[in-house]
Amino acid sequence: MPASDSSRIGKWSEQEVLERIEAIRRRAPRLRDEAINMAHGAGGKATRTLIEALFRPSFGNPEGDAALLTANGATLAVTTDSYVVSPLFFPGGDIGELAVNGTVNDLAVTGAEPLCITAGFILEEGLQTDVLRRVVASMAEAARRAGVRLLAGDTKVVPRGKGDLLFVNTTGVGLVREPARLGLERVRPGDRVLVSGTIGDHGTAIMLARGDLDLESDLASDTAPLHELCSAVMEAGDVHLMRDATRGGVATVLNELAMEAELAVAIREEALPVRDEVRGAAEILGIDPLYMANEGKIVAVVASECARDVVEAMRAHPLGAQAADIGEIRAEPAGMVFMHTAFGGSRVVDMLIGDPLPRIC
Repeated sequence: MPASDSSRIGKWSEQEVLERIEAIRRRAPRLRDEAINMAHGAGGKATRTLIEALFRPSFGNPEGDAALLTANGATLAVTTDSYVVSPLFFPGGDIGELAVNGTVNDLAVTGAEPLCITAGFILEEGLQTDVLRRVVASMAEAARRAGVRLLAGDTKVVPRGKGDLLFVNTTGVGLVREPARLGLERVRPGDRVLVSGTIGDHGTAIMLARGDLDLESDLASDTAPLHELCSAVMEAGDVHLMRDATRGGVATVLNELAMEAELAVAIREEALPVRDEVRGAAEILGIDPLYMANEGKIVAVVASECARDVVEAMRAHPLGAQAADIGEIRAEPAGMVFMHTAFGGSRVVDMLIGDPLPRIC
């Protein structure tokens, strides 16, 4: 930075700095990359730029992972997703189970009762039939556990070397009985931010399965269907919003929330539930567990007066035994997430450009 710029910044007040940061954040994104790279699929800033600068101008205003649709008096939630995880099998799950659970969870956090899903398979020439049979059996069992029907499907085969063995695409449909119950417009300063359990389990399990770390651990992915937990959460109190923290982890969910709601999120480092194995792996790689992927955790924003009841309801469910209240919604600085550290300071928790752990879902 030129010396003149540095001296000028030194004369700005804290409010002026925040206003300039906010102005930069509000600029219409421009896609400057000449080619797609891995960061564009990682769920961070690069993904957001791709959506805002390329997809949104052509397709309109997609609402996110799932959207609500009214038809003949009924409100449906509809979601679509693609799964490209490597390896196909990992501690605690596989690509088939992950595809079903991920689709169910995208519906569940809208308050929907998942009804059915479709499945599209892209198979690479040379994929072992026994591998495909195992994945299909896992999907069928996951659908049975979640109480959803595998309604339709499609299969395509690509030449050897063109598909990385197996990709799965899904679409899910669910029934929303209280369409006005959840939404960004309901989030307000003073609300509490809850997480349903330990963070970063899935991302760490994938790293260990790849052999990226020379560590021995029995850590497993947290992939699980969350519709029953979401239902228990909504019954326990005044819930304003729910999100599942997958790619980009809890930090990305909170940043999206702050930017879309034009509010601030303040969290406490000591309140974050993190397993020792995850913390150790994160320290070795220089990764914050807040950015590590989950496949069985929800972030819920609830009215402050019922936060304790909702946490207790989470902890009463097997998938929420280590739920925690990690922070609150504030009015300012709008669009930003910051964390009070264990050392008594605070720092900004920004959204990453890409993802330090590619191909985790």
